[in-house]
Amino acid sequence: MSKYRIVPEFISYAKANPGKVNMASSGVGAAQHVAGELFMAMTGVQPALADLLAGKAQVRFGIPLESMEYIKTGKLSVLAVTTATRSEMLPNIPTVGEFVPGYEASAFFGIGAPKNAPAETIQMLNKVINEVLADPEMKARIADMGDTVLPGSPADFGRLITDETEKWGKVIRSTNSRRSDPCDLGRIFP
Repeated sequence: MSKYRIVPEFISYAKANPGKVNMASSGVGAAQHVAGELFMAMTGVQPALADLLAGKAQVRFGIPLESMEYIKTGKLSVLAVTTATRSEMLPNIPTVGEFVPGYEASAFFGIGAPKNAPAETIQMLNKVINEVLADPEMKARIADMGDTVLPGSPADFGRLITDETEKWGKVIRSTNSRRSDPCDLGRIFP
């Protein structure tokens, strides 16, 4: 169980103890890793080396599906969710953005087609996919996994990909210069 109940408590502790907080991640460049990097950049918190194998991490940016069982059994405390809005699975848990204005880190999945696919085919696929995503049973299954349905047009998805690529590219470029060995999964921060 975490000794921090809310995000500001964690930020205060980490700032008062520079280099003493370890962050667990699924590896350099993974979505959870760059979500942590964005948090560090926006808050000024600088964790020490993450020692994943020894289990000495104090903070982790994870996904609900892999964490939910630990949350339900009380083995893992949740300070906040990284999405722009509160999670349907964890409605009483605040977002990081409620404490760090502008912070948002979400992963998304989508379906793509070859660049030269006929426009009619793209529109038909988009229509069918949006119909499936609108199905209450499908929405419930997706929500049970901790995800949110995001229907839209091919243009909407294209903008999302462009925006997210730009956002995460900036995070990766701004933190990549601090990496001495990108193959060392335990080395997260200098």
